[in-house]
Amino acid sequence: MYFRIPDVRSFIVSYMRAFSSKRVFHFVSVFLVFFLSIAYLSAQGYEIKVKVSNLPEASIILGHHFATNLLPDDTIKLDKKGEGVFKGKDKLKEGMYFLYFPSRVILDFLVGSDQIFTIQTDTTDLQGKTVVTGSTDNEVFFAYQKFIAEKRRQQQQLQEEFRTASDSASKNRITQKLKEIDNEVITEINKILTNFKGYFVADFVKATRDVEVPDYPRDAQGNVLDSAFKYKYYKAHYFDNMDFTDARLLRTPIYDEKFKFYFQKVLLQVPDSLIKELDPLIEKARKDPEVFRYVLVTLFNHYAQSQIMGHDGVFIHIAEKYYIPEATWANTDFITKLKEQINKRKPLLIGQTAPDFQLVLIPDDHFRQAATDTTAAANVYVGSFFRLMNVKAKYTILMFWECDCGHCQKAMPELHQVFNRLKDKGVQVVAVHMLGGVEGKKKWIKWVNEHELYGWINAWNPYDYKYKELYDIKSTPILYLLDENKKIVAKLITPEAAEEIINALLKENSKKPLT
Repeated sequence: MYFRIPDVRSFIVSYMRAFSSKRVFHFVSVFLVFFLSIAYLSAQGYEIKVKVSNLPEASIILGHHFATNLLPDDTIKLDKKGEGVFKGKDKLKEGMYFLYFPSRVILDFLVGSDQIFTIQTDTTDLQGKTVVTGSTDNEVFFAYQKFIAEKRRQQQQLQEEFRTASDSASKNRITQKLKEIDNEVITEINKILTNFKGYFVADFVKATRDVEVPDYPRDAQGNVLDSAFKYKYYKAHYFDNMDFTDARLLRTPIYDEKFKFYFQKVLLQVPDSLIKELDPLIEKARKDPEVFRYVLVTLFNHYAQSQIMGHDGVFIHIAEKYYIPEATWANTDFITKLKEQINKRKPLLIGQTAPDFQLVLIPDDHFRQAATDTTAAANVYVGSFFRLMNVKAKYTILMFWECDCGHCQKAMPELHQVFNRLKDKGVQVVAVHMLGGVEGKKKWIKWVNEHELYGWINAWNPYDYKYKELYDIKSTPILYLLDENKKIVAKLITPEAAEEIINALLKENSKKPLT
C-alpha cells in the first residue's frame, strides 16, 4: 500500500506582513501605537485584487466552500484590462474560497489571517498560470498543488508500467520507485508543517494527510501478534491530523470527505459499534460551537437517510441524546415532529418485540374456491381472526404487501420460493395484504391463485388498519424477520437476505450446547 497523495484542487496562502518599527520614547506612546495598529489592522477588512488575462469586462464571483456546498459572497465586473477588486470592511471568515468565472471554471484558494493580496490568472490554464502575490499561504499552497500533481503523474505512469511488467525484477524496481515518491510526498508535507507553522496552509495540508500506520507488532519469532492491528490503529488515529477546534476547516471540502470515508469505509456498520465510536466524536467537537453544529447535523442527516439495516437505531440515539436537547438552531415544529417520528420508530428497532395486532386468516381453500365463485371472491366477511403473537414458528417472516405494487409483484414469488425452502426448518410467513374492500379482495384472490401463493398464512384486516401506524408503513413491500418470541431480528430486507440470515442463525444455534 502506497501513500495516498491528497487530491487538492487548489491552494492559497496568507502573507505575513513585516511591520517596520519606529523608536518610541514615551511609555504612553508605545501603547497608543500598539492599540492604534491593532485597530487599523482589524479595520482593514479584506481586499483581493484579481487580474484575468483573457476576460475583459466579465463578471466573476467570489465565494467560499462549506463542506460540499459552494456559497457566493460577492460579485464584481472586471474592467477592460480584466482587472477588479473584491473588498469589504470586515474580514472574511478564514477557509477555502473560490473564484467562479463565466467559462464555468473555478479557482480555489485559501484565505487566512492576511486578506490583502493579488491573484493573477488565465482561465485557459489555472494551474499553470496562476500567480498570487502578497500571500504566503497561497504561494505555498499553489506550489504544493503543482508538486502533488507532478508526483501523481509519476505515480500513475509507474503503476501503468507495473501493470504491464512481465518479470519480477522490473516489478521490484517499480515498487521501489513508488516508495521513493511516497517518501518525497511525506518529506514535502513535513517541510510545510515545519516551515509554515501558524499559517492556515500548514493546518490545511496537515488535515488532508492520511494516517501513517506502523507495521504489525511481532513476537521474537516474527509472528504477527494481532492480525487486526492495522485496522484498529487506523480507526483510532483517523482524525489525528484534524484539529476539531479549527472551524476554518469547515469552510473547505475536507470535513465532508473525511467524514464520509470514516462513516462508510472505516467503521463497522453495526449499530452498537457505531454508537460507541460516534459518541466520543460528538463530544470532541464540542470544543467549537460551529464545528459541533456541523458534526451533529452531518451525523443526524447521514443516519436519518441511511438505508442500512439497524442505522435507524443510531439515528434515534443521536436525535434523543444530542439533537433534541441541544439543536437550538432547529425550530420547535421540527423538534415536535422529530419526537413523534422517534416514538413511532423506537418500537420497531432491531431487538424490540414486534407490535402485536389482529389479522384475519384466509385459508388456501377459499382462494381456490373464489377463483371461480364470484360471490366468495367478493365476500370480505370470511376467514378467522388471529393475532401475530399466536403464530408458532422458530422464525416468522412478516411481509406487508399490495398486489398493485410493482416491487411487491417481484418480491412475493421470490418470498414464496424462500418459504418452500425454509418451511421444514420451522419458518412461517405471514403475508399481510393491505388493499381493502371488495375490489381489493378480488385483486388479491386473483394474484394469489395465479402465482399459487399457498401454504403460508395469507392474511389481511379489512376492518382495522391500525397496523399501518404501528409499523410506520409508508410504502410496500415491507419485510420484518421475527424470532420465536417475535423479537425483531432484521427488517427492510429482501426475501433472499432473510433466507441467508435465517440459515446463518439456524447454523449458529445448532452449535450452541444444550442447557
